[in-house]
Amino acid sequence: MSSFTAEDRAAMADSVRRLLADLCTEADIRRAMESEAGYDAALWTALVELGVAGLVIDPAHDGLGGGPVELEAIMEEVGAALLPAPLFAVTMAAALIAACGDAAASDRLLPGLARGRIATVALTGEAGTWTPEGVALAAHAHGERWFLDGTASYVLHGAAADLVLAVARIEGGFAIFEVAPDAPGLAVERLQSFDRTLRLAKMDFRHVPATRLGQAGWEAVEAMLRLALVALAGEQAGGARRVLEMTVQYAKTRIQFGRAIGSFQAIKHMAADLLLESESATSAARAAAEALASGAPDAAEAVHLAAFACADAYAKTAADAIQMHGGIAFTWAHPAHLYLRRARADLHLLGAPAYHRERFLQAMGA
Repeated sequence: MSSFTAEDRAAMADSVRRLLADLCTEADIRRAMESEAGYDAALWTALVELGVAGLVIDPAHDGLGGGPVELEAIMEEVGAALLPAPLFAVTMAAALIAACGDAAASDRLLPGLARGRIATVALTGEAGTWTPEGVALAAHAHGERWFLDGTASYVLHGAAADLVLAVARIEGGFAIFEVAPDAPGLAVERLQSFDRTLRLAKMDFRHVPATRLGQAGWEAVEAMLRLALVALAGEQAGGARRVLEMTVQYAKTRIQFGRAIGSFQAIKHMAADLLLESESATSAARAAAEALASGAPDAAEAVHLAAFACADAYAKTAADAIQMHGGIAFTWAHPAHLYLRRARADLHLLGAPAYHRERFLQAMGA
């Protein structure tokens, strides 16, 4: 359980909000988008110094010991600021290492992540399903050594990572492996993304040497994915809220036919609908975080509900915001366009809404 109080959580969220207001402006985001790394090293260092990189890492490994509720709160701020940085990838990697149950690996790897080392998870193949069926890596043991073959795609910040955690098939199940980014036989290819603030890579493994972490299988991946889905839902809720705020402010100041467009009934109705979407997404994300943190019996149900509800709400809010802004928002130069691209990219990250609806219904049935 997290030792954070409500006051601790609010204070940290406020610190992150102020930091991002200073160092993650629209101009900063656009510069990061055009850079080779895809993120601002100074901003990442500042986030690390604030403890954000180690938020979900145990204090014994130099982290803050936060849980799903703290992570969701910080990701709302991250989503609102449209942060282009490897935070989500590092959080997934930290959660997967912890879920492996390998104490020696945790002692060796987690402190580095808390101090800013960039790690990522190679999980799904080119199908991009984020399910057991989508894993396209296979591991083979040769004596005491393991080797990986196959392809992993949509790897977050894969080209910038200096630690890769790969999920691969073994006889009778799955296993998690540590792979060096410069390991022989590993080829990393940058992928084009609809959202230029999101860096993805494809990794081809050809007899790549790897180290197995613990004896955990898909259950560790499932635990990591639940936390990652809560984080993603928080990001989507924060993004939806920010783009709605931006649109309402525009509607108050944009004059058409001698009146602010916000006074037109059609715009009022659209804004009311989007307020409902945004508030519902925030409620779903926070409820999922609380259920997961408390180990509630319906935690899986709450997580899958948040996964599809927040994804859909963000996509609708961002798309309708474009319409409410008019022609200007269709241009690449307008920030609403950036949020639309993030919303559309997030729509398919860690599983499409249709998949999570099905899992939600299955969890309700269970």
